[in-house]
Amino acid sequence: MSNWVMSAQSIAKAYSEGGTSLQVLDNVQLQIARGERVAIIGSSGSGKSTLMNILGGLDRPSSGSVEVGGEDLYAVAERQRCDIRNRVLGFVYQFHHLLPEFSALENTAMPLLIRGTPVREASAAAERVLQAVGLGKRLQHRPAQLSGGERQRVAIARALVAEPACVLMDEPTGNLDRNTAAEVQALMDDMNQRTGVSFIVVTHDLELASRMDRKLELRDGSLFSA
Repeated sequence: MSNWVMSAQSIAKAYSEGGTSLQVLDNVQLQIARGERVAIIGSSGSGKSTLMNILGGLDRPSSGSVEVGGEDLYAVAERQRCDIRNRVLGFVYQFHHLLPEFSALENTAMPLLIRGTPVREASAAAERVLQAVGLGKRLQHRPAQLSGGERQRVAIARALVAEPACVLMDEPTGNLDRNTAAEVQALMDDMNQRTGVSFIVVTHDLELASRMDRKLELRDGSLFSA
């Protein structure tokens, strides 16, 4: 079995604007090892979110390939791509994107329910991971009843509940105060050590980036060691 949870080869992405082509990504190469934590930094508009969307199977590259769990995301049909995302990847964004009408437990269980897991089994798994992120007493609270840090913890629990090989995080601490951001950083460290999950983190937070195993900079459409 390969030691890589993700391998991106020769990724390029261009958009057409006003009759001209805008090259956002050019020959990006990236391999993520099992249990590895990688930070991607770069100036605003450098293409970081575009790269994350491509790595996560949400936006097709103009050229290149992304292998996740040994399968090329863009060589399969959309339904298969959705299945790979659900089985192998987790996602956390700057804004938690929790469903306001559902409890923390229900939000966390959602990836398993989408997969077809029975409700009782999905709820038990969601409760376990919420306990692990310190929210065992907030299971039935809706997002509006939680603090910003608690909402982000639910988002992380939701990303981890299906036991993905890799979690992609786009500015996970960008909407948090410094103390709460530190709590989320510590939670990521703990989950990485306990579960072996890999993290790819796009961030402007240099303190968070410094805690990762590798720090890369997206510059002129390509990745460089930072």
